[in-house]
Amino acid sequence: MEEKVIQTADPGAGYLALRTEIDAAIRSVLEGPAYVLGSTVSRFEEEFAQYVGVAHGIGVNNGTDAIHLALRALDIGPGDEVITVSHTAVATVAAIAMAGATPVLADVDARTRTIDVDRAASLITPRTKAIIAVHLYGHPADLDRLGALCNDHGLALIEDCAQAHGARWQGKVVGSIGRVSTFSFYPTKNLGAIGDAGMVLTNDEAIAGRLRLLRQYGWERPQYSIIQGWNSRMDPLQAGILSVKLRHLEMQTTRRRTLAAAYRDQLSGLPLLLPTEQDGCKHVYHLYVVELQDEGTRDALRSHLAKRGVNAGIHYAYGVHEQPAYKEWIRTSSMKGTERLARTVLSLPLYPELTDAEQDRVSHAVRTFFEQA
Repeated sequence: MEEKVIQTADPGAGYLALRTEIDAAIRSVLEGPAYVLGSTVSRFEEEFAQYVGVAHGIGVNNGTDAIHLALRALDIGPGDEVITVSHTAVATVAAIAMAGATPVLADVDARTRTIDVDRAASLITPRTKAIIAVHLYGHPADLDRLGALCNDHGLALIEDCAQAHGARWQGKVVGSIGRVSTFSFYPTKNLGAIGDAGMVLTNDEAIAGRLRLLRQYGWERPQYSIIQGWNSRMDPLQAGILSVKLRHLEMQTTRRRTLAAAYRDQLSGLPLLLPTEQDGCKHVYHLYVVELQDEGTRDALRSHLAKRGVNAGIHYAYGVHEQPAYKEWIRTSSMKGTERLARTVLSLPLYPELTDAEQDRVSHAVRTFFEQA
């Protein structure tokens, strides 16, 4: 019998693990009165804001819209600059472009792979209005130093928490520290919908009110727009599913951390760099990303794993600054760290439903690659 192919992430397994609860939530929406926004969305907004420890949650269509509308709510647009990283999902930078602002890209810290604060500081100009801190792979960026930097220069700190649901910085849940924070609930995220969904969190009541206008045509009341807005409403089906999954998030995070610890034990001593966890942080291992010595070794290991039924991913194969859509007009600095990561990182399978036996298969396949070298 052919062995199951082990994927980098498996949202279908997440559904099957909670199938009875999720199906009941879907049925409740289908039998209810609201198919757009409504009480199911409001309830999840309140639940998730409470989980993070923030006053207001505004559900939107996806994580990209969450960043875009957050920037709009902060009155950031043409003529303004926003600093973030090139080593991220392109959505972070795309959202800045959607707002009409100029992305300014900084390199990353070699240990955490999150924004290098000193590099970010060197890029600040009179046009800079915000810094977007991407909590990459599940590890928080240095929010203490970034917060101080933003305070010193009068900038808004925006947390991009798309990969870090439930991560902690000095005991605080990420998403509770910046002026606004944004979340994606894409299916493979630690808290994932069955489709697209996103949210913006803030403690600022005025910003929250503006976001509620922006996500629905600028309507103050039905069919009456007081500002220009968009159509970016969270679907109640997704909100109902996410309410179910939120109840299990801490347990699933514990499982992710257990799997990460097992990888560390099983792969230690091999010629690859394993993820680290900075003091005072709680890494939630959205991805388990290792670094190889060079691109050739990375690609050879990935091929070796594929032949043994293990699909390893690359996050990310290109810095945003290297992509044709952006490289002509973004402003950037030296990207040696980002370019190294693009050519050396490999994401091993890690998700709560991954069994111990399946993880052993992955680790054994990695070890045999180096033993045969």
